[in-house]
Amino acid sequence: MVQPGELIREGKSKRIYATEDPDTAIEYFKDDAMAYHGLKRGRIWGKGEINNAISRTFFGLLTENGVPNHYLEPLDSCQSLVRRCEMVPVAVKVRNRAAGSMAERLGLTEGRPLVPPVVEYILRGGDTENPLVNITHVLALRLATREEMEQATAMALRINDILSAYMREIGIELIDFKVEFGRFHGEILVADEISPDVARFWDARTHEPLDMDRFRRDLGNTEQAYQELLNRMMGMGA
Repeated sequence: MVQPGELIREGKSKRIYATEDPDTAIEYFKDDAMAYHGLKRGRIWGKGEINNAISRTFFGLLTENGVPNHYLEPLDSCQSLVRRCEMVPVAVKVRNRAAGSMAERLGLTEGRPLVPPVVEYILRGGDTENPLVNITHVLALRLATREEMEQATAMALRINDILSAYMREIGIELIDFKVEFGRFHGEILVADEISPDVARFWDARTHEPLDMDRFRRDLGNTEQAYQELLNRMMGMGA
């Protein structure tokens, strides 16, 4: 089994370790939970194992549908081997319904459908609180090229189509999600994670959230919601 080497970076939900191969890294998913830019912290027991399994399944779907990504193989319940990317410091968020900060910012009713989906760009890293930026910010600050952002946007919308269709089949609605990208030998890849930590999933019938909003909003049963999402994806739920 590939062994973790030097810690490259640590975020609120994962640690990234180097390996002996400079082209690969190990993603370790943690149980730690954080919201409101670190003002709220806690632990969701079993989250790391569940998110590793969910993210693996989603990246498998992307691979099957020809979307280039960083995922290579699982290592154990909480760790996966990925391509080691230079991360693009701009994340892309796709919103199918108004929720969270967007609903508050624009005074929209929670759950209002957005047709076509809204695409937002979020500055990542540094000491900022992940502010929204636009393409002119990205180009002026030389965070990415126009071509890279066009690729990332097109890939994010393609991911939205793939995941929305998949989740619909298991009685879940994809409300929104954030996706990050990395550079790997001149190619832009989908990287980081796709999990209920960075996406909103609602039960299609009850509209109950099955994601990090349960922790953010003190709704309770967060561990059960994450497990329910995984169970449905594995064909073991409603």
